[in-house]
Amino acid sequence: MIYQVVNLENLVVNRANDRHGELENETAAIAWLFSNHSAHMRKLARDIVKASRLYEPPLVYPEGSKFIVYDGNRRTTCLKLLANPKRAPNIELQQFFAELRGSWIGDFPLSVTCQVETDRDEIDEILFRRHTGIQGGIGQSRWTGRMKTNFINRTGKGGKINLADAVEERLKEAHMLPENVKIPRSNFNRLLSAESFRNRVGITTIKGHLEFIRQEDVALKALARVAKDMAEKHTTLDDVWDAERKSLYLDSLETQGLLPTAAHALSVSPNKKTANQTSEASIKLPVRAKRIPKRTTLIAHEEYGVVWSGRIQRQKAIWNELQFKLELDLHPNAIAVLCRVLLELSVDNYISRTKLASISEADALVRKLIAVAENLQACGKLNKRYLEIVRKARNMDAIISVDTLNKYVHSSNLAPNADHLTALWDTFAELVVLCLNE
Repeated sequence: MIYQVVNLENLVVNRANDRHGELENETAAIAWLFSNHSAHMRKLARDIVKASRLYEPPLVYPEGSKFIVYDGNRRTTCLKLLANPKRAPNIELQQFFAELRGSWIGDFPLSVTCQVETDRDEIDEILFRRHTGIQGGIGQSRWTGRMKTNFINRTGKGGKINLADAVEERLKEAHMLPENVKIPRSNFNRLLSAESFRNRVGITTIKGHLEFIRQEDVALKALARVAKDMAEKHTTLDDVWDAERKSLYLDSLETQGLLPTAAHALSVSPNKKTANQTSEASIKLPVRAKRIPKRTTLIAHEEYGVVWSGRIQRQKAIWNELQFKLELDLHPNAIAVLCRVLLELSVDNYISRTKLASISEADALVRKLIAVAENLQACGKLNKRYLEIVRKARNMDAIISVDTLNKYVHSSNLAPNADHLTALWDTFAELVVLCLNE
């Protein structure tokens, strides 16, 4: 553990702070803190000015001439805005920090004592103990459930299983891993920390254990290649540090034809029992149907497998509102508008990322939807049946249509209905996820 005095201008507020997940840059991270915790940030700033110091040194990682803050982002943000109030997100906050700076007693610090860690795994271990729960007495809990999920999805730490152990065992059973080779646990778990990444190599852990969702031999070949790359240090921590770099690595494997495709899908789920496998107990005992809880938000509270990189932060903010904040019974008009916005921004992301020549972002939404769906189908990511469903969205008299979404936004006579909104979302959700993950 090293403590070092670092110039304030060299400290960088973490754009991938687990409080919010990956954002575009430091400015976006600062804006998020005030957008979501304005009262707390103001109170913290006043306390720092009153004490004229920081009581806890920020935890930082050196990157070039800068130091990325991994713990202490709120404190660092307050100090940076006190040093330069014009960096605050709006005029009101700029005035607030300018006035606070005027009440600072003594010399204002231009440098900060920081805990400097050069091992990113060590940083994650520190964060794990501080924020992801009591852990039998070794840690404290100050993150919400979604913040903990951000951490687990980024690092692979704290999950229900050690994926590297489970994969290594399967590879050895299949004689696809030399006896003297060990999978680098930390890097492997980090790469496959989110369900969307696991699905790309043909596996899932959604039920708390390793399962194959693609033909096992094909998935194991992909996993063996990942293990080989990491064991031979062709792929290092820097290559799997964030969502963008994880995607680039998996994209490179896909380009080489090493990842499973839809053609390798399992015809029967490994968890589904056939009629002959049904237990005697299940035949004798009557089964009471479970009551399905009423859906209260447009986007159901389940895992959709979106890889939230910093470049789609606006889409993520809208998604979170539609999944966690806006209720169908209370906010149907806001939901209708944001649903259309999310649909268009997602499609635009796909057009921009793939440089799709047949369409432009300025075209009508319905044309963009169909062009993108056709391109996805040509790439083998959508089946023909779903493509036809999307094509029907151009029919003005269809129940599920873009015209209806447009009327929800522009018509004074057509009011959005909760059931219809959920039907619209359930129709386009698969397309939205594919577009966001491009």
